[in-house]
Amino acid sequence: MNLMLQIWAGYARLTRRWPGFAAIIPFIPVLALWTAVSEAGLFPRAFFPGPADVLRAFVTLTYKGILPDYLQDSLIRLATGAAVGMALGIPLGILIGTSRWAHRICWPVLLFFQAIGDIAWLPILLIWFGFGLTTMTFVIVYTVLFPVVLNTVLGVGSVPRDLSRAALSLGASRARVLWEVTLPAALPNIITGLRNGLGYGWRALIAVEMIVGTSGIGFMMFDARRAGSTVEIILGMIILGLLWYIVDAWILAPLERATGQRWGLVTS
Repeated sequence: MNLMLQIWAGYARLTRRWPGFAAIIPFIPVLALWTAVSEAGLFPRAFFPGPADVLRAFVTLTYKGILPDYLQDSLIRLATGAAVGMALGIPLGILIGTSRWAHRICWPVLLFFQAIGDIAWLPILLIWFGFGLTTMTFVIVYTVLFPVVLNTVLGVGSVPRDLSRAALSLGASRARVLWEVTLPAALPNIITGLRNGLGYGWRALIAVEMIVGTSGIGFMMFDARRAGSTVEIILGMIILGLLWYIVDAWILAPLERATGQRWGLVTS
């Protein structure tokens, strides 16, 4: 029992000194199990490569410039789609959340299109735009849009009306109330919607790259399937997981916590 307490105390000191170490610890058993299974020879290396094989593939593809180029293409597509989705989703969510007429008109349409999956648009998008950036951008925007809109509406609807009435009674214009009361109070929900939308958009991007892409991480994985290179497929999966973990845990989650604490939604 004392040994376990000492180990836990040492772990706590280590993670306080190097916070990033806490993110690595849970993966050590997974890496050890993966190594043990691959080295045991239970499966052919062509079907189940080990960590060393994946690391060699990473070095080779990076040296050739293939992996950096594909990764750059995927990130640019995601950033472009997310930016357009935010630019459309936040104003639309504010409009629906602040106007009863807009809510009555837009809400049924919004729910209708939300039920249509992003990949379901691919057949008609390929007819309209072909295999290109426009098709991929549309899918990402479509995927990001709904979480942003719905969470923005939720955030606007959760603002106490007394705050708006108090600001109006003090002489503030409706535009100023919107900018200085409604929008800041709804910001934590907007950040949550962005976090969810980017997660969905990242998965949608990989799927659409596999189907219509000519570059990107999704294309790399699908192209490796044709060549029977499982090591490149696993490498792509690892890159996808690591990238999203970094973006979500180190950027989006702290931003979400910061906005919640700033506007009084988190008390601890």
